[in-house]
Amino acid sequence: LAEQNYAEARQQWVEARQLLWQNYPSEGQRVGAEIRAVWLDRGTIVAARSEQGLAAVFDRLAAAGINTVFFETLNAGYPIYPSQVAPQQNPLTVGWDPLESAVKLAHERGMELHAWIWVFATGNKRHNTLIGKSNSDPGPVLSAHPDWANIDNKGRRQHVNDGKFYLDPANKEARSYLLNIVNEIASRYQVDGLQLDYIRYPFQDDNAGFTYGYGAAARQQFQQLTGTDPVNISPSDGNLWRQWVEFKTNQINTFVSEVSQLLRRNYPRTILSVAVFPHPPSQRIYKIQQNWEVWARQGIVDLIVPMTYALDTNRLQRITQPLAKEQMLGSALISPSVKLLTLPEVVAIDQIQALRDLPTGGYAIFAVESISSGMQGFFNRTQGGRVRSTSASEPIPYRQPFAAAASRYTALKQEWSFLLASNQLRVSESELKVLQSRSDELAQALSKLAATPTTENLETAKNLLASFQSQFPSSMRLHSGENSYQVQTWQNRLESLEMLLRYGERVELNRK
Repeated sequence: LAEQNYAEARQQWVEARQLLWQNYPSEGQRVGAEIRAVWLDRGTIVAARSEQGLAAVFDRLAAAGINTVFFETLNAGYPIYPSQVAPQQNPLTVGWDPLESAVKLAHERGMELHAWIWVFATGNKRHNTLIGKSNSDPGPVLSAHPDWANIDNKGRRQHVNDGKFYLDPANKEARSYLLNIVNEIASRYQVDGLQLDYIRYPFQDDNAGFTYGYGAAARQQFQQLTGTDPVNISPSDGNLWRQWVEFKTNQINTFVSEVSQLLRRNYPRTILSVAVFPHPPSQRIYKIQQNWEVWARQGIVDLIVPMTYALDTNRLQRITQPLAKEQMLGSALISPSVKLLTLPEVVAIDQIQALRDLPTGGYAIFAVESISSGMQGFFNRTQGGRVRSTSASEPIPYRQPFAAAASRYTALKQEWSFLLASNQLRVSESELKVLQSRSDELAQALSKLAATPTTENLETAKNLLASFQSQFPSSMRLHSGENSYQVQTWQNRLESLEMLLRYGERVELNRK
């Protein structure tokens, strides 16, 4: 680099990276409570063809140590199960009830089953091909209710880029229909959670004159609000355009709130998660009207699952790091995701570890259909039941946040003890005594909170954690000289305890 020989420098970097990947650790138990989620896609469900076939899928997931399954339940307007609300069950699953089977199979194996639903996307070209429909077929919902459609500024219902059809989030009848679907799933099936996907408007580019939201209901409501039909305005209209974007964003916000209220009123133990985009907020709000930070800060969702898909680990870290902050999350948990698809196995493994090194609640994998035999083996060896004799009893962070915090901190202490015993932890003797004393005190407080969740025990744990965190960088000054990434990782893991305590305060104390 000093000689400005950038081609040679890049070649050396590529060779060093390849050498690291060839020697990447893929053995050894991964300790500490975490969310280990996977999206179980419609294609895999359809290919299973029966409960017996689906059982083989769940056997593999259980062997891999997965504790949370996002089960594709509503896709392209078709429920995977026989519905009394939707116009038609998915033609590819008629004759059996995959959701009923999935709940049973997951619970038999100690896993949680969360119904994953496409909310406002309700028909698409790709699914039409699978069931022998024309590319332009809008799906069963819009075929029955064409006035529910979301429409672009040129009067089109089908998105020109993704080939999907969308419901108008401002249409009260469409919203009521979706809430009835949610209620049907939660009342008929013992699902542990519900995940909202496509909880947004279609992708738009207002700079290129391509926008969405012009369904009849939205136009009428906005005109009543402002005296202006939104089809007659553009970004050049300044404040009026901002009102239009805000109006659409609010349709999504209020719908999420209505789902949350429905679940908490009738099914209070049902976890509400959202699959969201990680783009910066201002960009995301103008492109898809998705402001998930509001849902998190208001405490109306439990788990944020950002689709932090990246082809390399550095980009994954850059995308994810800003998301895992208190000002973004409020009292919600976050579980970023890795999209396997074309990733080399060693890169996928590296990305999963990178997410563990950030202040997160765990990770999510997209999707079951992309888990290769090599990845299956990695999961089996490092987090599966054979290497984790206590895996069935390990707390899942969104279910037992205080117990998860205690478990995570115990794992962190074990790591420090191992390094200390092997003379690999560089801390001065005087600082080590203080660190050990405070560390033990914090461990006791977290264990006490997990056993007896009270406001008093929570305040004690929070204060001790804050004190420990403020002292930690100074205590690790020597070790950080040659191990800065490791120390930063430890600080991130301490931050994740803060997140668990905030979430636990809402769900274990304030909901009582």
